[in-house]
Amino acid sequence: MTKELSFYTNNSDETLSLGRKFADTISAGCLIFLDGELGTGKTTFMRGFMRGLGFLGKVKSPSYSLLEQYTLDLTINHFDLYRFKSSSEWEDAGFNEFINSTDVNVIEWPEKAIDVLPTPDLTVFFAYTQQGGRSIKFKSLSSRGEKCIDILS
Repeated sequence: MTKELSFYTNNSDETLSLGRKFADTISAGCLIFLDGELGTGKTTFMRGFMRGLGFLGKVKSPSYSLLEQYTLDLTINHFDLYRFKSSSEWEDAGFNEFINSTDVNVIEWPEKAIDVLPTPDLTVFFAYTQQGGRSIKFKSLSSRGEKCIDILS
């Protein structure tokens, strides 16, 4: 059974705040997809998420490096697949080895490698609203993802 939970944010501060709150829900081994058009708040959400985990350094989108890794109490692997031309680039880069039971993996633009990625625990959908804010919807795809939504709600 999947669960869904939706939020609306009016500005980047509210998106950062939601990311901070989300940090309280994750556990080792979580696989999270961030889905949405350019500029809908994925990286802003990720910055809040990392702040919520206690990371005080710079959090940037790994658009060119493809992966930013943060080692805290948990290892957080932040992937950005925007520049991928095919899903084989995921396998060629050896990124599958990062998907394990100890690291938290967050993948932006997962659709660029969807046919080789495992099913995520949670997908977070970002969209523009007519009012100028953002719609942010969490959808669980596993019991671990359901627990995240239960804690966040």
